[in-house]
Amino acid sequence: MRTAFIKQLTEEAKTNNKIFLVVADLGFSVIEEFAELFPNQFLNVGIAEQNMIGVAAGLAKEGFNVYVYSIGNFPTLRCMEQIRYDVAYHNLSVKVVSVGAGYSYGSLGASHHATEDVGMLRTIPNMMVCSPADPVEVKALTSHSATFNGPMYIRLGKAGEAIVHPKDVSLKVGEFVPVSTHSNSSKALLVSGSILSYAMQFITNNHIQTNVFSVPFVKPLSKNYIKNFLSGYSDIVVLEEHQKSGGVGSAFIEVVNDLYANNEISVYPRIRRIAIDDKFYSVSGSQAYIRSQAGLVLSPDLFD
Repeated sequence: MRTAFIKQLTEEAKTNNKIFLVVADLGFSVIEEFAELFPNQFLNVGIAEQNMIGVAAGLAKEGFNVYVYSIGNFPTLRCMEQIRYDVAYHNLSVKVVSVGAGYSYGSLGASHHATEDVGMLRTIPNMMVCSPADPVEVKALTSHSATFNGPMYIRLGKAGEAIVHPKDVSLKVGEFVPVSTHSNSSKALLVSGSILSYAMQFITNNHIQTNVFSVPFVKPLSKNYIKNFLSGYSDIVVLEEHQKSGGVGSAFIEVVNDLYANNEISVYPRIRRIAIDDKFYSVSGSQAYIRSQAGLVLSPDLFD
């Protein structure tokens, strides 16, 4: 995912000299090509993430479309005050890019488990929140972000994530991306982030007839799109590598609830969430291992 992001950002910068990349003393073996091609559009601020956001805000005030890039929690949780006041309050064109979503850095322990970021960032006004599922979605989202004028959060996996989409996808803000569809199915599985590859493997191996959608945009979610979406589904499962509180499932349920309360839909579907319970997992291991410890697993009975 991070490689797909940097490659596409490099392509965008070839025709857009307003793109500026700021890193906090990391990204080596990933960002070198961008830095070499565009030395006047690149800055390494050192291990100073909060300062990095302030620098990015200043650059954005001067007309640049700025990308700040760091590991998981460091450009997000560590910088919440700077993101809120320096970037979002002024509605500046700063893209906060975190690499290592969820348990990607599982071997480094809870300090590197990025599992609350979506919930925190989506509560900030003006902030678009994005969680692409594979390198194909990352490419499309990076291209979109290059022309988007405003604050955005882009949540990436680490490296080596499987490609799920067989070809390029067209993303529409606030809408889901169909991954696997079956006619006459009233069941849907919504997945956000790189855990989609696990979900598709599970669905395929167990021969489950359900429609699968990726959720690359957590905020905003289109009410009109979801209203139309709900007309076809009465049973929905949401899978995400994030705390259950405040995550993708929460965002979806909020929209569904408002539609129902305003009499825009007549039936409230059954929605089940597979997410991280209100708990830290103070263990080290592979991403797959900690996912299993946190209960981020599907079972056939969910789709009966």
